[in-house]
Amino acid sequence: MPSLPKLRQRKGTLPPRPRRGGRAVARAQRPRPLWRRILSPATPVGLLRLAVFALTLIAIGTAVLVVRSHVEAQLASVPPAPERVEPQPSPLERLTPDTFEDTLIGWYLGLRASDINTPPSDSDEPVPFTVERGETARSVAQRLQELGLITDARLFELYLRYYGLSTKIEAGDFVLRRNMTIPEIARALQQARAKEVVITIKEGWRMEEIADYLGEEGVVDPQEFLAVARNPEALSPDIRSQLAFIQALPPGATLEGYLFPETYRVAVGSDPETIIATMLRTFDGRVPVKWREDAAARGYTLHQIVTMASIIERETPRADERPLVSSVYWNRIEGRCPESGPYLQADPTVQYAMGRPGEWWWKPPSVEVYAQIQSPYNTYLNPGLPPGPIANPGLSAIQAAVYPAQTVYCFFVATGDGGHVFAVTLAEHERNIKIYQGK
Repeated sequence: MPSLPKLRQRKGTLPPRPRRGGRAVARAQRPRPLWRRILSPATPVGLLRLAVFALTLIAIGTAVLVVRSHVEAQLASVPPAPERVEPQPSPLERLTPDTFEDTLIGWYLGLRASDINTPPSDSDEPVPFTVERGETARSVAQRLQELGLITDARLFELYLRYYGLSTKIEAGDFVLRRNMTIPEIARALQQARAKEVVITIKEGWRMEEIADYLGEEGVVDPQEFLAVARNPEALSPDIRSQLAFIQALPPGATLEGYLFPETYRVAVGSDPETIIATMLRTFDGRVPVKWREDAAARGYTLHQIVTMASIIERETPRADERPLVSSVYWNRIEGRCPESGPYLQADPTVQYAMGRPGEWWWKPPSVEVYAQIQSPYNTYLNPGLPPGPIANPGLSAIQAAVYPAQTVYCFFVATGDGGHVFAVTLAEHERNIKIYQGK
C-alpha cells in the first residue's frame, strides 16, 4: 500500500497542535494559581501556609478595628469648632526682643547641657557661702567661680535668668559642696540657712528694754518690734486663735507682761511677729493651767495676776521674799490694811509711768514727787492694780502672785542689801524706815 507523503514544515512557523488529547496534556502541565494552592492545600506545607494566611488576615482586621476606635475617641475629644476663628499671630509676629533672647539663651544652655550637669569636682568638701542682702545674681555667680564651686560664672548667670531664679536667691548663710552641679547650687541658694543667735530676755524687763536689746543683737528692728508688742490686734489671726489668753486681754491692753523671760535661739533679721509669737507661746506653755484655775477661783483674771506679778518682780529679786511682798499687796487690795487702804504705793509703777529712752526706770529725787505724777499707773494716787503689767515677770513672780503667803503684813521697806523687812502696823513700819533708811 502506498505511503502518504510527509508534510513538510515551513520554516519559521509553529508546529501544528495535536488534535487528540493535546488539550488535557497542556492543562496538566500548567502550574496552579497561588490563591488556589493556599486555599486548597494538598500537603502539610500547604496547611501551614493556610494557617499563616488566616492569622495574617485576623491581625490586619484587629489592627484596623483598634486604629478606628482610637481615631473615633480622638475625634470625640476635639471641642467643636468656634463660630468665629480669631486670627492667630504667626511665629514671626510672636517673636519679640525678649522672647528672641530667651530662645537664644535656651538654645545655648542646650548646647552647654553637659557643662551645666557636670560638677567641677568629685570632692564633697563643704564650702561655707554667704549671700549678702541685696547682692545681685552676677555678683553671686562671680564669687562662686572664684571659690571653685562653678567653672563658668556667665553660664550660671544665664541659667538663673532663663529659669527665673535670679530674684529667688535668698540672703543668708549656705553650706555648698564642690561636687554640686549648677542646678543643685541654684536650688540650694533658694533655701538660706539663717544666721542664728542666742538671746536672753531678763526677768523684769519692760517691752522697750527687750526691743532695745533685740536691736543691739541685730535680731529685729526695735520700732517694728514695739509696733506689734503694743498692739495685739497686729498679730495674725492664726496666732491669736491659738492663744486664749490673748483673746481675753481687756480693751487697750498691750503684750507687756506676756513676753516671757527666757533664753531663745532666734534667726538674725527675724520678723517681729515671729519673735513675739515665740515668747507668747513660751508663756502659755510655762504658766500651768492649774495656776490659772486657782487664780480664777479667787476671783482674779490672768491679766490681773500678771499685773501683780510684774510689780512683785520689780520690787524684789529674792524668790523667798516674793510671796511676802505678794501678801502685802493682796492684803491692801482685799481690804485687810485699814491704815494704808487699797493703795499699793508701789514705787515701780510710778517709775514705769515716767520711763523714757535711756532711763526706762525713772529714778525720782524723792518719794514726795510721786504725788505730783498724774498717771493711771501711779498707785500712790490710784487704788488697786494699775491698768496692766509694768514688766515681764518670770515664773517665780507669777507663782507668788497666785499663791501669796498667808500673813497680816501691810507694809515693807528695803533694808539696803536686796532684802526687805515687813510690818503689820504703820507705826512699826515707820520705825523700820528709821532703822534701815535713817529717816
